[in-house]
Amino acid sequence: MLLTIDVGNTHTTLGLFDGDEIVEHWRISTDSRRTADELAVLLQGLMGMHPLLGDELGDGIDGIAICSTVPSVLHELREVTRRYYGDVPSVLVEPGVKTGVPILMDNPKEVGADRIINALAAIELYEGPAVVVDFGTATTFDAVSARGEYVGGVIAPGIEISVEALGVRGAQLRKIELARPRSVIGKNTVEAMQSGILYGFAGQVDGVVRRMARELASDPDDVTVIATGGLAPMVLGESSVIDEHEPWLTLIGLRLVYERNVSRL
Repeated sequence: MLLTIDVGNTHTTLGLFDGDEIVEHWRISTDSRRTADELAVLLQGLMGMHPLLGDELGDGIDGIAICSTVPSVLHELREVTRRYYGDVPSVLVEPGVKTGVPILMDNPKEVGADRIINALAAIELYEGPAVVVDFGTATTFDAVSARGEYVGGVIAPGIEISVEALGVRGAQLRKIELARPRSVIGKNTVEAMQSGILYGFAGQVDGVVRRMARELASDPDDVTVIATGGLAPMVLGESSVIDEHEPWLTLIGLRLVYERNVSRL
């Protein structure tokens, strides 16, 4: 089985693949203070619950693919693969790793590994042109051309960041639960904030995606819009431009990168 690990700024998502099928997944908080040994214990605890894996760390794991937007965590995961999975082929997405996605940016090294991985998965699953909307710590919009090129993107504050900022900077506001309000017009402060977050972000997604689609293709209707990320379900029902929801897009991309690189190890 292939273990895939996507380390984001706030959360880390892990997936276990049996061939092309994801058979198990976990979501944990990202903590840059965790050491390699602590991460190994955490992995053992999670995977020990799966019936197809053995009790010992590494039993049943044939390969590992990792991408991270947090350099310190990537460093510790590199140590985990060396110490605890020394005999298992591993691919860490970083400069030099083959993705097959041309990056048409002023400085390709600036683009987060997860965004390139998302572009690769979008090309494989839906072809181009496409726009990937990833609802994470930041809300990112990534454009993929009809030829499978990473064209560029947009970065906006994420939903949770905005909620926290309102609670911190608003003298009479507080942190709220991310939930759908009874109506657009809030009848109390909490509902008013929930409405602003939900419908404000849905409007942002629709506006940004429509502008990107007009630049990306001669016929904007040809552009497939794919939503991913932990907070995507909150916006799906209110956005009018999202065509597909693929919660494991990054993990699928990691599987594809592993397949393209493992023969070179």
